Amino acid sequence: MGKLRAAQYACSLLGHALQKHGASPELQKQIRQLEGHLSLGRKLLRLGNSADALESAKRAVHLSDVVLRFCITVSHLNRALYFACDNVLWAGKSGLVPRVDQEKWAQRSFRYYLFSLIMNLSRDAYEIRLLMEQESSACSRRLKGSGGGVPGGIETGGPGGPGTPGGALPQVALKFRLQVLLLARVLRGHPPLLLDVVRNACDLFIPLDKLGLWRCGPGIVGLCGLVSSILSILTLICPWLRLKP
Repeated sequence: MGKLRAAQYACSLLGHALQKHGASPELQKQIRQLEGHLSLGRKLLRLGNSADALESAKRAVHLSDVVLRFCITVSHLNRALYFACDNVLWAGKSGLVPRVDQEKWAQRSFRYYLFSLIMNLSRDAYEIRLLMEQESSACSRRLKGSGGGVPGGIETGGPGGPGTPGGALPQVALKFRLQVLLLARVLRGHPPLLLDVVRNACDLFIPLDKLGLWRCGPGIVGLCGLVSSILSILTLICPWLRLKP
């Protein structure tokens, strides 16, 4: 499934590049047709995914952390609705139910897809906050034990300190820098979380474009979809890179 998705978005990106560089209309048409066939094939393979998403939602209900329970459960429920709409859309495109309003069902499916991604990113943000708090507490304990100062050798005293005029801005910049360094350390130490953030962020551009909330064009959509698909394949090859639960 991941390879088929990667091929579809690679065709989208290739089609945009061919159009931009003035390739022959016949070649562009062939690429668009191939992309359409890949999309229809993916929809066929997703038949029954709604049931899998509902089972995942049932398992997530038993998580002990309230925030994780809410984010993961709502995400899976929206994915189930997304797959259900996608199944109806496949029935219309394949000719089984020719009277299906494809545009309406496509918009519905992308809305549920967008809500699912928002929940995924909310879960990522929550986990990042927890890890940053843990890392900050651990750093504070190490500094107290060693009698050191601010991590990274950054001095906060002297001119521009909190007690001197004009010292507020440097203090804000210092705190921001420390937070960025802390975020980088957390993400570097937790590759599954980093991959999940990047993948969800890339996927977010797809429904935003399709729903007309933020038009980024087929080139950006193709690139983001391709990157997300490659990361999904990577988590299949290396299961330890998949974020749990």
